[in-house]
Amino acid sequence: MIEPLHTELLQLAHEAARRAGELLRDGRPADLAVAATKSSPIDVVTEMDIAAEKLITSLIAEHRPDDGFLGEEGASSEGTSGIRWVVDPLDGTVNYLYGLPTWAVSIAAQQDGETVVGVVAIPLRGETCHAVRGRGAWASGGWVGERRLACRPSPPLDQALVSTGFNYVTKVKTHQADVAQRLIPLVRDIRRSGSAAVDLCDVAAGRLDGYYERGLHAWDLAAGDLIAREAGALTGGRPGERPTGDLAVAASPGVFEPLQRLLEDFGAWHD
Repeated sequence: MIEPLHTELLQLAHEAARRAGELLRDGRPADLAVAATKSSPIDVVTEMDIAAEKLITSLIAEHRPDDGFLGEEGASSEGTSGIRWVVDPLDGTVNYLYGLPTWAVSIAAQQDGETVVGVVAIPLRGETCHAVRGRGAWASGGWVGERRLACRPSPPLDQALVSTGFNYVTKVKTHQADVAQRLIPLVRDIRRSGSAAVDLCDVAAGRLDGYYERGLHAWDLAAGDLIAREAGALTGGRPGERPTGDLAVAASPGVFEPLQRLLEDFGAWHD
């Protein structure tokens, strides 16, 4: 049985993700343009990122005014309740800007620093994935209806389908391309969706055998990492470490260690 606090947090995360997803799906202007940039001129923010984060934080604060926030578009407050919400209102902004379908709303609730609830809504799939710590991961909507998520049985690494992402800083991206070039002959193939949250959910759902990326932030990882782990995947960073901005890896158990070891050998965590 899920404890009442976690049930409350899950319901609120679902509602916020649903409303933000509808805003992003239905309210996207035909002339959508870049509102600002972050780490580089190609790392963009749109007016819809900002509007979605405002919707999410306002809704949550209305119900839980003592909670803290960490949001990609600037929401930051400590709170006094021991609960912090980690929010990526639009993961996959460049996809969204170009009209590509792979983007998501990612909302996680952390209790005393540990993620206890994660929700990732993927509106153009009509799918929402969620997890509560210790209670498994689930998906609703999409072409499969509601089901419990389980990562794919582990193939040998050379038969594994692996996803990754690339940074917006040229020096980092160039090194990531070198790592991917070395990895491609050793796996079935590599995919690049453009959304870390979606990739982590796809590991959870068995649509990918593994995923890795350098340069992620807490809001990119928090919800999807919990969903992947609750579906039976292993997650981490460099050997013996949690996922960090240096490196995040998620994979089915038999793929995780050989993939992580190769990424360490290839120096995936540095330039």
